[in-house]
Amino acid sequence: MKDKTARMRELIEELNKASKAYYVEGREIISNFEYDKLYDELLELEKETGIELAGSPTQEVGYEVLSELPKEVHPTRMLSLNKTKSREELAEWLGNNKGLLSWKLDGLTIVLTYENGELVKAVTRGNGQIGEVVTANAKTFVNLPVKIGYKGAVTLRGEAVISYKDFEEINEKIPEVDAKYKNPRNLCSGSVRQLNSGITKERKVRFYAFSLVSQEGDYPPQVEESREAGLKWLESLGFDIVNYRVVDGSNVIEGVSLFEGEIEDNPIPSDGLVLTLEDLEYSRSLGTTAKFPRDSIAFKWRDQIAETSLRDIQWSASRTGLINPVAIFDPVELEGTTVTRASLHNISIMEDLKLGIGDRIQVYKANMIIPQIAENLTMSGKIDIPSICPVCRKPTEIKNENGVKTLVCNNKECPAKHIKSFSHFVSRDAMDVEGLSEMTVEKLVSQGIIKDFADIFKLENHKDEIVNMEGFGLKSYENLLASCEKAKDTTPDRLLYSLGLPGIGSANAKVIAKACKNNWDRIQGLTESELTEIEGVGDILAKGFREYFDNPENQIKVQELLKVIRLDEEYNVDESSMFMEGKTFVITGSLNHFANRDALVEVLESKGAKVAGSVSSKTSYLINNDLTSNSGKNKKAKELGIPIVDEETVMDWLEKGSVE
Repeated sequence: MKDKTARMRELIEELNKASKAYYVEGREIISNFEYDKLYDELLELEKETGIELAGSPTQEVGYEVLSELPKEVHPTRMLSLNKTKSREELAEWLGNNKGLLSWKLDGLTIVLTYENGELVKAVTRGNGQIGEVVTANAKTFVNLPVKIGYKGAVTLRGEAVISYKDFEEINEKIPEVDAKYKNPRNLCSGSVRQLNSGITKERKVRFYAFSLVSQEGDYPPQVEESREAGLKWLESLGFDIVNYRVVDGSNVIEGVSLFEGEIEDNPIPSDGLVLTLEDLEYSRSLGTTAKFPRDSIAFKWRDQIAETSLRDIQWSASRTGLINPVAIFDPVELEGTTVTRASLHNISIMEDLKLGIGDRIQVYKANMIIPQIAENLTMSGKIDIPSICPVCRKPTEIKNENGVKTLVCNNKECPAKHIKSFSHFVSRDAMDVEGLSEMTVEKLVSQGIIKDFADIFKLENHKDEIVNMEGFGLKSYENLLASCEKAKDTTPDRLLYSLGLPGIGSANAKVIAKACKNNWDRIQGLTESELTEIEGVGDILAKGFREYFDNPENQIKVQELLKVIRLDEEYNVDESSMFMEGKTFVITGSLNHFANRDALVEVLESKGAKVAGSVSSKTSYLINNDLTSNSGKNKKAKELGIPIVDEETVMDWLEKGSVE
């Protein structure tokens, strides 16, 4: 008994540590599979011994609240749900009753209260007894009605979530996050519990109601009898409700299978299903246990496990300097898809699994989506940790923080840490490589496929690697190759801008290229004094320009690039058409004759004009179709005595070939 009690204490400590990391700190230190395995072991020991130790996660219904948000005690304790992985047990539990089978959304549970038609309070579940007041943040949820047509008091529960699509887009834009957010749930939790509601608004949090708690006033009487009626009533008030199916004991297993078939296309994160009794009067009569309500049960997918052989460990470098291990194994079919790789997150997880090349391993999809390694059957432990970075080939370092070992690259010049420069290089006004997003660039750099600009145009040398990358396939690879091929045809001004020299914007690049009549050798050979003679180029910009092209590493970078692109240096400018030379324009307001401002800028610059972003004493004309506007730019122009002209006037100048 003593040994079993000691084991229970070990399990409680490990599970609570993992829970705190996941729910409070937004870190994942063990996989869902491993957590469930340890939890089930603890549960069995508690049943076997009859002992339940203080702090056991089998007793707890939430996690410690650790923010500075206001706290509030829930009127009734919010219990967690008992769970099963057996479809047959689910049918047995439901018996002859009718129930609602719905997604178990993977986000943050919120309790909302409306009075007189207005949202007056939003409180998180917290630890089940005490939640955090997040009313201001809830008002920024993209699909949540702040006002409803019903004037009586209404309280409901639902889940705040972030969709997979929004998670990927938001994660891509958040710089310098330690290996970024691991999943939408962590991002959602951090977003809802912000002290600044402006940040919450940017995160595109959505709310799906799953339960009507209480209501006062003139409401449909059936909402007191039927759970479905309550959901439909909430839907009529403007709430998005969780997707559900009405089932009974005869078809609940079929209902589970129908949800299972929709997992791949479900845009909202889910970690299983919830089955709740439809009859509210019967539900209330059942009451609760000390831990769980008796009218609801959670269903977790029984992980489909496949056995395969580990073939390699790839080391993926990130912009933060972390180098994460990725397991590569023989293809297996899991949940209807072919899987060949799984992230290991850090060295500690890899070492705990005692992985070695050739080991027989078991793999699964966490929540039927994210591939992970469940167990290592061989446990040879023969993995060499790289001593050099896979991207920059500089020395690596193993760090140990809070018991978690990670591999890092300390080279400040590592390409993996300069994703922004690659993203700028492929952007629309630069080399214009369509479809090459920052996220894709980061993947290619982290795998060592792209180390320098020229490598972007050599992707045909890495077909197999790219096709097998997560989120890619043959069609994606072919589309990317076609975009890169098209982008090889470029002009000197685009090339100059794409290199990211300090102070060289798109407009400056065009002016410099024009001054050199599109001759690239002439451009990169400009002296500081020659540069300062070009309009708009000052001493600081000229100094930075020369420092860049005098750097031997940059010279090699540019020469390699010139070998793989096709530079159009033809210069066919009709000097007589440059009638706007010496004029500086500023554009504001909407346009009628051009698709956007960029289109007008292009025309003006083709006639020799310069276009600035703000009005100054150097401005020749402000273009604004609303001549009487009281905008800041109009006011500034009037103060400085700068003429304000409309688009029609500019069109007339372009037609005549002269200004005024």
